[in-house]
Amino acid sequence: MSQHRSLRASTVLGAKRNVLKRHERIELLKKRGLWKEGDRVTGLPKTKPE
Repeated sequence: MSQHRSLRASTVLGAKRNVLKRHERIELLKKRGLWKEGDRVTGLPKTKPE
């Protein structure tokens, strides 16, 4: 079954995502100094993409 055009278009155009994956959030929090080794990876604070 093929994917509908409206669903595929955003990924093809490289649109900015407003939801980060967990590893991306951890990297961003490390840059901001809000996460350190040993912290839990669940229940991370909300972050906005740069």
